[in-house]
Amino acid sequence: MTTIERLWEDYELPVADALHYADGRSYEVALDSTTPSGFSVLSPFDLDEMMEEDPFWVSSVDGLAVVDLGEKGLLWGGEGSMGADGFLARLTADRKLIWAMFFSESNPFTRIRLSGKVATFRSTAEFELTVDIDDPRNPTG
Repeated sequence: MTTIERLWEDYELPVADALHYADGRSYEVALDSTTPSGFSVLSPFDLDEMMEEDPFWVSSVDGLAVVDLGEKGLLWGGEGSMGADGFLARLTADRKLIWAMFFSESNPFTRIRLSGKVATFRSTAEFELTVDIDDPRNPTG
């Protein structure tokens, strides 16, 4: 089991603007209104190393919006425990993590719109992020 899967068992994510995959890959991300998706995927990083440096730098997450994908799982958006943070995720039907993104200054994501395999998540601060639900690194615009 990967570090991110262990954290997700308690519905926790690292407090870092990042995209995490269940297989253990992690990438820095940044809100970016100049891109069609509303964010940029930056460099990969080692989550295990980050967690070794500060194992308590995690946030509980709580879902505020959901789209049921049937047998293909769920899309989930919501808030972290710090107030200004938000997250978006794709889960299996039994709520295991496929991927998740956390943003420390997005505010909670409270709306999700799905069109085919592209989802748009909207936060209370009016950030609108568009993702390919199969792989958020794929361009959507």
